[in-house]
Amino acid sequence: MTSLHTSVRVVGRWGEMIKFSHSIFALPFALIAVFLAGRSAFHAGDTSHLYPRPALLALVVLCMVDARSAAMTFNRIVDADLDARNPRTAERAIPRRRITKRQALAFFLASAAVFALACAGFWQLDGNTWPLVLAGPVLAYLCFYSYTKRFTALSHFVLGSAIGLSPAAAWIAIHPDSIGLSAVLLCATVTLWIGGFDIIYACQDALHDRRVGLHSLPARLGVGTSLGIARTAHLATVALLIGLVITADLGWLAMAGVVIVAVLLAIENALVRPDDLSRITTAFFTVNGLISLALGALVIADVLLDLGPIGTP
Repeated sequence: MTSLHTSVRVVGRWGEMIKFSHSIFALPFALIAVFLAGRSAFHAGDTSHLYPRPALLALVVLCMVDARSAAMTFNRIVDADLDARNPRTAERAIPRRRITKRQALAFFLASAAVFALACAGFWQLDGNTWPLVLAGPVLAYLCFYSYTKRFTALSHFVLGSAIGLSPAAAWIAIHPDSIGLSAVLLCATVTLWIGGFDIIYACQDALHDRRVGLHSLPARLGVGTSLGIARTAHLATVALLIGLVITADLGWLAMAGVVIVAVLLAIENALVRPDDLSRITTAFFTVNGLISLALGALVIADVLLDLGPIGTP
């Protein structure tokens, strides 16, 4: 029993370090891309991708989880000294030496290796070499984000664009020939959505970032102005989603998802005010988790409803 308790604690420690639960933010968008790409393949005459084969779907999820795990671990290693100086982050695993940098580096390399192997799986199962070809550049860009807060206040949108690669990557993994405007709109949606709520999250570190010379919009422009930029980014997010519904020829279920996203984004931005940042955690995790889950479920349901029974041309 003691051994089991220790194992659970160790797993929890690693999960907390990489914020594994936050995978829920990007994964539904990648799955939206999977089903939109599958529909495109079906309309092109390839019925094997009507409802994505379980093996390919599993590979997409594995790639998502491992790429994110590698990037988050890299971020924790690079930022360990900065985290130790910030009262909000000083209790993280590496600053508190519950996980050593050497252990974190080993975990990063293992995650990167599994990510590369998963990308190779598309080649083995489907003859698609693009995921393997792009694996290195994608992982490099994900890791690059960790340095951007040292030289640009736009680091929030670099993070957004890094996570925004996931729908495009998933689309390319399923049916690269059909990638186009809908995929671009989906990536841009994630970029502005993530960038906006990362600005909100960064507001709680504005004074610290300014003191140690880190670049963030709240540190540079102040909390009030930065929250206004976040709201603008989220308004644009809704506009991009409407564009996605139109260009991807989606129906009422997808539009209902967009309406839900608009309402939840309004709630998220209303929860945080320049003079009251106490509800950032609720705005960051709970609301954004609901946004991704609701939109993902409704858009995928819309695609499946449009396609009808399996095998129907």
